[in-house]
Amino acid sequence: MTQLEAAREGKITAEMEQAAEYEGMNPEAIRDKVAAGSVVIPKNRGHRFSARAIGRGLSTKINANIGTSASHANLTEELEKLQVAVEAGADAVMDLSTGGDIDAILAGMVAHSPVMIGTVPIYRSISRLFAAGKDCGELDAESLFVDIEQEAKAGVDFITVHCGITTQTLSILEGCGRIMGVVSRGGSLMAEWIKRRGEENPLFAQYDRLLSIARTYDVTLSLGDGLRPGTICDAEDRAQVGELIVLGQLVERARKAGVQVMVEGPGHVPLRRIAADMQLQKRLCSDAPYYVLGPLPTDIAPGYDHIVGAIGGAIAAAAGADFLCYVTPAEHLGLPTGEDVREGVMASRVAAHIGDLEKGVKGAWERNVAMSEARRRFDWEGMFGLCLDPVKARSVRSRTEDKDKDVCTMCGEMCAIKTYNRFLESGSGKE
Repeated sequence: MTQLEAAREGKITAEMEQAAEYEGMNPEAIRDKVAAGSVVIPKNRGHRFSARAIGRGLSTKINANIGTSASHANLTEELEKLQVAVEAGADAVMDLSTGGDIDAILAGMVAHSPVMIGTVPIYRSISRLFAAGKDCGELDAESLFVDIEQEAKAGVDFITVHCGITTQTLSILEGCGRIMGVVSRGGSLMAEWIKRRGEENPLFAQYDRLLSIARTYDVTLSLGDGLRPGTICDAEDRAQVGELIVLGQLVERARKAGVQVMVEGPGHVPLRRIAADMQLQKRLCSDAPYYVLGPLPTDIAPGYDHIVGAIGGAIAAAAGADFLCYVTPAEHLGLPTGEDVREGVMASRVAAHIGDLEKGVKGAWERNVAMSEARRRFDWEGMFGLCLDPVKARSVRSRTEDKDKDVCTMCGEMCAIKTYNRFLESGSGKE
């Protein structure tokens, strides 16, 4: 029985209780949201960790993408990145490995991860073909489904599947005149497969088979945005919206099959359109949890895309996005280092918290009030305990000349708070 099926029968699972405790809610509220499909609890039966939920009314969650490439594959490094991501506060990690011993890497990730693990199964399938000197068109549908089931058996909690790349949506794409075309790695592979073989996407054509695998292991489907825009110039064209309509239909089919499902979104979106994009997805996909990359509202900041992503992510979260995929300083440039991972997670956590403030998520506003009160009292330990990154805050404070005083080096004895306190103590100053 999946979390969705249990919720529909009125049952409260251990995972619902864990998620409720994390959110500071009662388990019945989590159960009802899961039953409605507006919340998912990605938790494979074979992966042991304390579950968290994603969706409407809950704190915005963060995912960190890590994994090897064909150019650089080192399991030890990826496990270190996993640890960095978790310590920085990531709620989930996706293993996007395409090089090295992919089976061993995934097994290591699942064994060591205390948070949700996600994958993109087609990466495994195509990486194996490329390693054998073959091309994308030589992948057969049976092998793809075997790989999906292997990853489910390995304990993966959610999988990205590009079911919305179809012969129809690709025909829409051809008339869009995009600058960047298809920038989703999995989406581009599926598009090439369809074009070379002249067949329908097996993930769409055999969607019921995919649902059967997902239901067996209670793997949450993350319906990938294979036609997401790769530049703000391509945002919200007919291809993107056409794919989203297909994904909305597949959401309903997944729910009827008792399978948990969320939907992925862009990508690169102009700032003024981000909020509307979130609302469109929620309407077209029947309020399924929305998982977005960034979004990035400009394309000209390589090296600082974690900041760009945080700007877009804050607006997206405030407008209804439930799950933010981090962007690191290495985005568009290379494989992220451990420090890049940390910077990316923290930037997304800032965005998520800003979004939670706007959405009225329980505890978000209270935390800000507590921080303000601690600042008023010069309670440095209290501030460190409330801030998103206590390690960095302590480090910055420790290197200042005034670290042992109730002031900061910027203001010193001209501290505005101290001045205001003296003002209050002396009265208004009038006779």
